[in-house]
Amino acid sequence: MRRFVIISATWFGAGFSPFASGTVGTLGAIPFYLVLARLPLPLYILTIAAFVLLSCWVSGRAEVVFGEQDSGKIVIDEVAGFLVTMTAVPFSWWALAAGLLLFRFFDIAKIPPARYFDRRMKNGFGVVLDDVVAGIYSCISLHVLTRFL
Repeated sequence: MRRFVIISATWFGAGFSPFASGTVGTLGAIPFYLVLARLPLPLYILTIAAFVLLSCWVSGRAEVVFGEQDSGKIVIDEVAGFLVTMTAVPFSWWALAAGLLLFRFFDIAKIPPARYFDRRMKNGFGVVLDDVVAGIYSCISLHVLTRFL
């Protein structure tokens, strides 16, 4: 189980990147997104909901394994947030790049309530939910951009 937690939490090692592990983890989410993007929207949403719950559990366990709260090695939360960002966005390479940039912006900015989850919830849910909120902001922004551009 420990190996599963480490591999999942670091998203197959992306979290061990010596620089910008969150961005590397988000980039690592792209192949997973490309597979999920082919699903019908209800199944995509159901899969993302299950993945968010799994991410919360994995993140909580990884904090124990790594002996750190919200360790930079944990990037499964970025994967979950990016998948939320891309919900119901018609696939294009432009939208993919815009989604990546928007998600990284909102993840770093920690606009409330993301900041609340990041600072107040010191468990796996706190690790993941700030990224889910950033993903929701990014998804809304991306839908607005794709509608008008």
